[in-house]
Amino acid sequence: MALQLSNTIKNYINGELIEPVGKKWLDNYNPATGEVYGQLPDSDEHDVNMAVSAAEEAFPAWSALSKLQRSDYLKKIADLILANLDELAMAESIDNGKPYWLAKKVDIPRAAENFSFFSTAILQWKDEANHMDGNYVNYTLHQPLGAVACISPWNLPLYLFTWKIAPALVTGNCVVAKPSEITPMTAFLLSQICIQAGLPKGVLNIVHGLGTKAGDALISHSNIQAISFTGGTKTGAYIAAKAAPIFKKLSLELGGKNPNIIFEDCDYDKMLSTTLRSSFENQGQICLCGSRILVQRSIYEKFKTDFVAAVKALKVGDPLQDDSKMGAIVSKQHYEKIVSCIQLAEDEGGVILCGGSPLQLDGRCAEGWFIAPTVIENLGPHCRTNQEEIFGPVVTLQAFDTEEEALALANASSYGLAATIWTTNMAKANRMAAGVESGIIWLNCWLVRDLRTPFGGMKNSGVGREGGVHALEFFTETKNICIPLH
Repeated sequence: MALQLSNTIKNYINGELIEPVGKKWLDNYNPATGEVYGQLPDSDEHDVNMAVSAAEEAFPAWSALSKLQRSDYLKKIADLILANLDELAMAESIDNGKPYWLAKKVDIPRAAENFSFFSTAILQWKDEANHMDGNYVNYTLHQPLGAVACISPWNLPLYLFTWKIAPALVTGNCVVAKPSEITPMTAFLLSQICIQAGLPKGVLNIVHGLGTKAGDALISHSNIQAISFTGGTKTGAYIAAKAAPIFKKLSLELGGKNPNIIFEDCDYDKMLSTTLRSSFENQGQICLCGSRILVQRSIYEKFKTDFVAAVKALKVGDPLQDDSKMGAIVSKQHYEKIVSCIQLAEDEGGVILCGGSPLQLDGRCAEGWFIAPTVIENLGPHCRTNQEEIFGPVVTLQAFDTEEEALALANASSYGLAATIWTTNMAKANRMAAGVESGIIWLNCWLVRDLRTPFGGMKNSGVGREGGVHALEFFTETKNICIPLH
């Protein structure tokens, strides 16, 4: 059955698509045109309470299923996502502003892969047993928590939504999920997919709305046992302040100000093409993008010349055109924030090498929110531009002479999510990787993801790790049982 595309999004509660209790709605915008193209629920605590109640009611039967039975449901959902690849990619492009080809190549296949991966990961997960002197054995059980909350951001809407939901479901929990109110469409379509897959009622509930209303009610609900959140650091701090005193489990994947460290002995051509991607893919709206480019002084001028020329050649255009390398900024509010950050960089003494201004396109995108990819130099490591997350198509260049100076520049940030290091000297690469204060390090590559590996950041970039067994452990409670052998 084909997905039912609708401009009116509904909540998914207890297996049904329903309107918000309060009958209030929010406008949904197409960032490429600046126009309202639909509505989504302006949900509040009443909708959240219904969703949590549905999750709690479904939990005993869902958690009692075998791992293989839950795995089969996830496989069905993965297959249906791939069967609707084109429709989901188009919905993601329209809702988010990213190029259609990118959503079709990366976002939607990865959403299917998240369900597929965790459907098999649960079947490989083993409990531990430890034999003690004196003929005792300790063994562990990993038991689901109950009703849990999954809150995801707008930059990779379905990709990150499923990254949280899949491990929560397969470990036996029931989920109340809230997508970003800025990009709700593919979460709504996922609701339809779950209905088609026959997922039991109440196992997954999706509540749309504002973070300040629906989100706040969700994290504050006394019967939510754990919260997995990806988003801004300020929001993460707010969630922690609300949830930590009542001892909810928390996983917080927050912001980044990632260094891209380029040594003179790098594979130059590979570095240049990859750095172009790691700076501006998805309009720079990926938490793993390298926004601080650190270049060894001996190749700084060459890199600057080549990089700026490559950036100027990037086509910013209609997200539905195959040759558009960059699309629209996700919302008017975020567009205005990025523009103000560029102005701040100039006020701080930054020199704009290219970009630095909004773009007005022709045709249907004339009123859309587009910004030229921007490269800035002449700013020190402690200015606001190099300290605060911009989360857009804006990067800065800084030069260094020595390995020690590169490390100091890389760590001159309150964030510590990811870093990329370019050098053909593996001893140097490993020294730098050990010294950089980031949870994820790429050596001579970028955004290569193995779903088994731990994902998360240091410092203000978050708390906890997700991915593989780390996600399975987060969504379960570990219990130790000690028994005598005689």
